[in-house]
Amino acid sequence: MEWKTDWGLRGRMAFTMFLLFALYLVFAAVVAAYLGGGAITMLVFMGGFSLVQYFFSDKLTLWSMGAHEVSEDEYPQLHDAVTRLSRQADLPKPTVAVTDSRVPNAFATGRNQKNAVVCVTTGIMDTLDGEELEGVLAHELAHIKNRDMMVMTVASFLSTLAFIVVRWGWLFSGGGDSRNQAPVWVAIVVSLLVWVISFLLIRALSRYREYTADRGAAMITGKPSALASALMKISGRMDRVPKEDLREEAEMNAFFIIPINKGFVGRIASTHPPTEKRIERLRDLERELATA
Repeated sequence: MEWKTDWGLRGRMAFTMFLLFALYLVFAAVVAAYLGGGAITMLVFMGGFSLVQYFFSDKLTLWSMGAHEVSEDEYPQLHDAVTRLSRQADLPKPTVAVTDSRVPNAFATGRNQKNAVVCVTTGIMDTLDGEELEGVLAHELAHIKNRDMMVMTVASFLSTLAFIVVRWGWLFSGGGDSRNQAPVWVAIVVSLLVWVISFLLIRALSRYREYTADRGAAMITGKPSALASALMKISGRMDRVPKEDLREEAEMNAFFIIPINKGFVGRIASTHPPTEKRIERLRDLERELATA
């Protein structure tokens, strides 16, 4: 199947990125005007923090998930599938990792295509058959090919800075000098608005990129129905996973093939589109393939 661009989806992502950029320009202007040198200090601090996060994202993510790199001797079929799919996607083979968890899920991490990791849980290997697991692996490889880790890191940078201003901006209030109080609180209020709006825009961007990765997986395997079947199985299995296991991994939602969306807050702040819509789009692709 030819790797075709979904221009409608790409247009929505570009519009979302434009809104984020415009929002961040306003934020930078307000913070620079009201916090002065304090803003520069926070910018340098957050820049350094983001660089560390970006360059060590693979190790930090694997560590937080309790995952470890596995050899071809340990998981020969998993390695064979990743090798073959990487070749089909025209990507260097990523590091392969496994985490011992009953939650059926998978994720990709790493700063670029040459330093990427694809990780699966033991739960997903027990749940899916060979074709379904390949659909999930192809989805993660599509994230790597689309450089989603870098895109989301850049998109989140000033949003995180806005949150820090909300949380710690009072430190730049001038030590109780009433003449300086109002401007700092203006910066804090503007930062709060920027954080809330950027939070929603970043999650919309994340959902668009999930659709793109689903489409990429269909291009790599030529079997959209395999990923659709995997999504149905994983979604059904999530309801039977013990709550304590879901809570332990809820912080990693943005990385997963299917997020853990338990509770009201989880649903409205989802980084992924509804599974039903993803399956519907994959079935449309299946019909497109059948008539091509």
